[in-house]
Amino acid sequence: MEDYVLKISIFRIKFNRMKKFIILVSLLIFQCSFSQLYKKSEPFTHTYSIVARDSVTGDIGVAVQSHWFSVGSLVIYGKAGVGVVATQSLVNPSYGPKGLVLMEQGLSPQQALDALLANDSGEMYRQVAFLDANGEVATHTGSLCIDEAGHRQGKNFSVQANMMLKNTVWDAMANAFETTKGSLDERMLAALKAAEAEKGDIRGSQSAAILIVKGKTAGNSWEDKVMDLRVEDSANPIGELERLIKVHKAYDYMNQGDLAMEVGDSKKAEELYLNAQKLFPENLEMQYWYAINLLNNREFVKAHPILAPIFKRDKNWKTLTSRLVKSKLLTISEEELNKVMKL
Repeated sequence: MEDYVLKISIFRIKFNRMKKFIILVSLLIFQCSFSQLYKKSEPFTHTYSIVARDSVTGDIGVAVQSHWFSVGSLVIYGKAGVGVVATQSLVNPSYGPKGLVLMEQGLSPQQALDALLANDSGEMYRQVAFLDANGEVATHTGSLCIDEAGHRQGKNFSVQANMMLKNTVWDAMANAFETTKGSLDERMLAALKAAEAEKGDIRGSQSAAILIVKGKTAGNSWEDKVMDLRVEDSANPIGELERLIKVHKAYDYMNQGDLAMEVGDSKKAEELYLNAQKLFPENLEMQYWYAINLLNNREFVKAHPILAPIFKRDKNWKTLTSRLVKSKLLTISEEELNKVMKL
């Protein structure tokens, strides 16, 4: 009996040791460089990109263009209050989430980048840029990145490119960002346009993306993200990205207008909807909500000529107008509503 108990005890010890060994091996495999596990399927996202910070608002952003489908899903990463990352060339996507984690833990961009490069057997093929919420940058262009490849850092930004037609791309991008006035998205877009003006990617263009987050987190993901736009497949991705940025800004005014309506500030809502309409004048909905706020502000003479052609093009807008009274988003008399319904 004692021998049996002893054998059981020895078995349990050996089992626990084996269990710990398996866990340890699993952890080692998990921590192993992503490049070693992922080599056969590394995407060739040879491209140009920019990471940058707006010194006025504190917003931080990353933008990219490549002759590769859906480049934004592979190359750009960002977290409000932490930083942004661009990882490209023979892309190792793990640099994005891992880099953000390291910077959030207090490492500088250079320390975070060095730590990941030290454990990447394919570092010579990587091109990576880190920027933190303070505007500090770190950039790596591997020795085996396909020519023409290089990067340039400046105050609150870094631009990088590989497999370009010419070696003038990154300098052109940097000059464009530094000399362009305006918002962060406008300055980053100028950098992308400058790259294209230098003929950009030797293969041509296909997709583009931009991500902007706040320099200080508000604690809510829907507030922390300023802009997140992607052009997955296009003959003119930079042109399409520029169009989407304009539409995004218009709808941002619309969203603010909706909030103003919600609290009953129709004058403010009218101003915001008009700003949206200026950016996107052909959009019927923007015209419509602007006119609704004109009604709320008793500016019937201005509102009626706007609503009449809208109703003519689509009678559903007229049906919607009568429903707004019930929701108290349209506060006019029954007499005035009847006049509107006759337009």
